[in-house]
Amino acid sequence: MQIAMIGLGRMGMNMARRLLGGGHDIVAFNRTRDKTDELVKEGATGAYSLKEVVSKLEVPRIVWIMLPAGKPVDDTIGELKELLEPGDTIIEGGNSYYKDDIRRAMELEPSGIAYVDAGVSGGIWGLTVGYCTMVGGPKDKFDQLEPIFKTLAPDEGYLYCGPTGAGHFVKMVHNGIEYGMMQAYGEGFEILEASEYGPALDYAQVSHLWNQGSVIRSWLLELAEDAFRNDAGLDEITGHVDDSGEGRWTVQQAIDTAVPASVITESLFARFRSRQSNSFSNRVLAALRREFGGHAVKKR
Repeated sequence: MQIAMIGLGRMGMNMARRLLGGGHDIVAFNRTRDKTDELVKEGATGAYSLKEVVSKLEVPRIVWIMLPAGKPVDDTIGELKELLEPGDTIIEGGNSYYKDDIRRAMELEPSGIAYVDAGVSGGIWGLTVGYCTMVGGPKDKFDQLEPIFKTLAPDEGYLYCGPTGAGHFVKMVHNGIEYGMMQAYGEGFEILEASEYGPALDYAQVSHLWNQGSVIRSWLLELAEDAFRNDAGLDEITGHVDDSGEGRWTVQQAIDTAVPASVITESLFARFRSRQSNSFSNRVLAALRREFGGHAVKKR
């Protein structure tokens, strides 16, 4: 199939490469020209404006957007809305909030342009392993686009999740679970590190061991093994951990539907704490302990 890929970052570039490898015809566009040129050398058709993207696509056109969630996506869709025609399809493959999907689909409906949301997981390994893909939108459009999802995903690695927003909703919860899993691994290794056995343990070997039939085996542990082999004490990095939005949205959804999600919520708050040095709240705690119990404090 012919499809345009807008946004050739870490995900978009490799997704375009996987589609090229699967025999699809890719029209590539990126804000910076060099990435487009790079993909042209690998067999894609280059475009250097959204207008040129549309002009190089056969009707009905398929445009996949892989951009940071929020305004970049809205701005791009706004421009495409003036260029595309009834029957064309926009696929939003980034980490958009599912309520934004619903709004965008409604805004595009009068123009006859279909909107499909695709939550994609796989990171930088997706090129070789494949991308787990969660799709929402009109079922007939999913059926039409299925060859694309089949090429991107590993075997049994894509699913039609339901109407508009369902794909990104399932991906949102997926990422919330990921927050909790990562936090549990981090805490577990810190308990090991703080023990009398820590100095003698090789955490790469421990990670490898736990992936051999144990109940906590996972791809994340494979990645932990790689990380520990490259930097045994993780001394080359700091403990600052960002969040990209999905964890916050998952926690908000839990609040909205009165679902107790203490693990995911605490894992999100742990990321917030990771960005603080000598936080004010901890200084308040130290001061209170000093006032009620005369406990010693460390002064700056």
